[in-house]
Amino acid sequence: MTALQTAPPPVETAGEGPAPRPRQMIAAVGAAGSSAVSRLISIPVRSAATTGRAVILLGQVLRYAVIDSVTLRLPFGETIVQAWTLLRVTALPAILMAIPFGAMVAVQLSGLVNEVGANSLVGSATGVAVLRQGAPVTAGLLMGGAAASAIASDFGARAIREELDAMRVLGIDPVRRLVVPRFLALLLITPILVTVVIAMGVGAAFLIATLVNDVTPGSFWLSFGSFAKMVDLWFTMGKGLAFATIVAIISCQRGMEAKDGPRGVADAVNASVVLNVILIVLVNLAITQLQTMFFPMAVA
Repeated sequence: MTALQTAPPPVETAGEGPAPRPRQMIAAVGAAGSSAVSRLISIPVRSAATTGRAVILLGQVLRYAVIDSVTLRLPFGETIVQAWTLLRVTALPAILMAIPFGAMVAVQLSGLVNEVGANSLVGSATGVAVLRQGAPVTAGLLMGGAAASAIASDFGARAIREELDAMRVLGIDPVRRLVVPRFLALLLITPILVTVVIAMGVGAAFLIATLVNDVTPGSFWLSFGSFAKMVDLWFTMGKGLAFATIVAIISCQRGMEAKDGPRGVADAVNASVVLNVILIVLVNLAITQLQTMFFPMAVA
């Protein structure tokens, strides 16, 4: 009995173990919170660094393009091959996107103009929609999707195989040898894509308007020519060239900075496509606002 009375209760010894657990949990939560905060702070820093590298790459590409064109050191054969390769992956999707877009614009607007008895205005609305917005945005999205994927995957594969490092060791600048031809190739195919989209979109709208909505061909083309002006075409080509520049720089940069094997290549392709689409939409909005301010729509 005395031994049982003098023995220490097990509660006291058991209570000493769990005491530090709340402090450990608080420390773990604090460490996780500080890590999350540091990651959030590092996002704008890394974004600014990426933007700076893209601007530097753009400057190098423009410098090499001008110097090599003047000194006839530009690889014209590689440029033509890349232009044909990129045109093959974008021409057919451009046609397939332009036809439904023009038909959709004609179908949607025909119901509205029929309510006010102005069927002839279908041509003018089609010209404004396809020429000002549809053609450059469609061409830009195609370049930012199909062309960007091809360029980023090519550079990403070269990066993980250390081909770019090998070229630098041999004294060959990858920007001069690989980036400049792809940049010029995109600039070469941009007018072709824009022209194809305009022709297919307006042609589809014309067929819908004349065959379905009983609009006379003469009134369609008269209203189209009254609102569509040459300045709209120049702005459309300018938008396309701006989009081509964005796609070339972003895709080449993300591909050249790919790491961690095939997964890094896939991440580079995804990042290039997403960034290209976002920048194309923002740049299109800015250029459209400038066009509306200085060249408002009016009857030609």
